[in-house]
Amino acid sequence: MITAKFKQNLAGMFTSFEITGHAGFADIGEDIVCAAVSVLAIETVNSLDKMAGHQMIVEEADREGGYLYAEVRPELTPEQKSITQILLKHLYLSLEDVATTYPDYVRIKKLTRK
Repeated sequence: MITAKFKQNLAGMFTSFEITGHAGFADIGEDIVCAAVSVLAIETVNSLDKMAGHQMIVEEADREGGYLYAEVRPELTPEQKSITQILLKHLYLSLEDVATTYPDYVRIKKLTRK
């Protein structure tokens, strides 16, 4: 199962996300659930770089896959913060849709930091 954890601050702003696991919906290379989650997450990170002009702090497991952590940098302009929140909210809502369609393969958690 894929688990996506989103962290928010007390103001409700997304600060990071972590995606772990494999869907197990189909064989490797044919797993549409895993592909959907991967594309959404990676393209969110790439879009932030292109649209907001900043790179998130990213950790990933290249060899075995199944792990991506991305954290928002603290030193953003107001415009960068706005774009970042829109894109992260889009990722969250998109992954919620995938989890609703494939509830046995994807789980979403939202955590609030104190």
